[in-house]
Amino acid sequence: SHKRSNSMLPADHADPGSDPLVPLASMAPSGRKISGTGHTEGSLREDLPCISLLIFLYVLQGIPLGLSGSVPMLLQSRKVSYTDQAVFSLVFWPFSVKLLWAPLVDSIYVRWFGRRKTWLIPVQYLMGLFMLILSTQITSLLGSGANTAQSSDVSIVGLTAIFLLLNFLAATQDIAVDGWALTMLSRANIGWASTCNSVGQTAGYFLGNVLFLALESPDFCNSYLRSVPQPYGIITFSGFLSFWGIVFFITTTLVAIFKQEHIDLEVDPEQSIMDTYRILLSVICLPSVVSYLIILLTSKVAFAASDALTGLKLIEAGMPKEQLALYTVPMVPLQVILPVLISRYTSGPRPLEIWLKAYPFRLLVGVLYCLIVYWADLAQTSPGHFPWYFYAVTLSFYAFHQVTVYSMFVACMAFHARVSDPSIGGTYMTLLNTCANLGGTWPSTLTLWVVDYLTWKSCSTGGDCSNSDQEKTCSASGGTCYTYIDGYYLLTLVCSIVGVLWLRSRSSQVRRLGELSEKSWKYKNQNICV
Repeated sequence: SHKRSNSMLPADHADPGSDPLVPLASMAPSGRKISGTGHTEGSLREDLPCISLLIFLYVLQGIPLGLSGSVPMLLQSRKVSYTDQAVFSLVFWPFSVKLLWAPLVDSIYVRWFGRRKTWLIPVQYLMGLFMLILSTQITSLLGSGANTAQSSDVSIVGLTAIFLLLNFLAATQDIAVDGWALTMLSRANIGWASTCNSVGQTAGYFLGNVLFLALESPDFCNSYLRSVPQPYGIITFSGFLSFWGIVFFITTTLVAIFKQEHIDLEVDPEQSIMDTYRILLSVICLPSVVSYLIILLTSKVAFAASDALTGLKLIEAGMPKEQLALYTVPMVPLQVILPVLISRYTSGPRPLEIWLKAYPFRLLVGVLYCLIVYWADLAQTSPGHFPWYFYAVTLSFYAFHQVTVYSMFVACMAFHARVSDPSIGGTYMTLLNTCANLGGTWPSTLTLWVVDYLTWKSCSTGGDCSNSDQEKTCSASGGTCYTYIDGYYLLTLVCSIVGVLWLRSRSSQVRRLGELSEKSWKYKNQNICV
């Protein structure tokens, strides 16, 4: 499955885990290795109902992910602290650590009901129930008013807890659907499973993020969709949650009753829980894998500030959140074409060379985004309004960022496919992809937590504006808070320096790993950790 990350905007689509413009949206790839087998049984037409069902199941999965990506933008318009944003960013962690419970989903099931339906049906009922419950509480959790500038009423802990559970369920559903795809499709069409994942999850994320933010915004609806202005959007957060909660209940019931599951042990072999964990431990202990996992877990520190903060800083500067979300729309054709073009260069024996070549250009994006954020304060013609050329330049920088992200992502996935040992199915690939996702998740959370401590503000009437209480005191005295050291620029500088040093010290090791023989990556059926 994909991971949506937003540096200005979240498509991890797998790393296209790093989308700064739509903050923090992280859809983590499931990392399943799915390919055709070469058999000819079953035509595409015969599998169309199954393909349609898989796409719809992935759409359902994308809805909570899209909503999770929307909440940071709603919080930013309420002027919550970046420390609170860091707390909420924990909701994106389940997709980065789902490998911890994936063996349970693969191994424990009720045979008469179905190996995948055992998990899919109750999990989707719970997701629907959570959405219905959340629909009655979301207004109070976010605080009163749709665009309030006060954060005191926002319940960060409550929002984080319920969206964390919702994404935990979505990650579990992802494991079940990925596994079901292997047996639902005929062997000749099994390669369509990854396409269903990509199309469905992208569509679901779009509905839960871009479409929701646009239709929930009074400004957007009044400007583009209404002839008579109204003080509210066409939809509300609670109404959107209620609708999808009902959809989850109805469709899950239909799947439970009418869709039968057959178990094909040749395509989707059984494995005991302990065997799966033992295999994972043995793979992790391979010297080549240890070195590569360190690379995956540290390489994205360089991009943490630009990926996690840029979109939030633009909203802070006055850019409408729905306008920022709409940046994803013109990027869709680019995101479709880029993997195809880049794969021509990563299909050779050294895909990591492309990864290394893209790294410094992605570092440059951090500097470009700093210029955009600085320019946003100067270019604003009136609150929330920017000239067309500001949007054009921002969009061009974002497109450049997407090229660097997809170059690194496609190269990384190509390398994973090349070194993963086919003798242990998708476990190897899942491990590598999960660590790649985690390598982008933890620096983003840390960056959001640190930025407030590196930002210094003072009140025009005297005193500090270091926290929300001091800001209220300053405002009550008729003063204005001014930022004289912005942690965003400081962190971008630190991350860029770390990135340059990392590239200089690790590039030779990355090349060595890319040149290792397949034998160095082979799973050994023994515990080699001791």
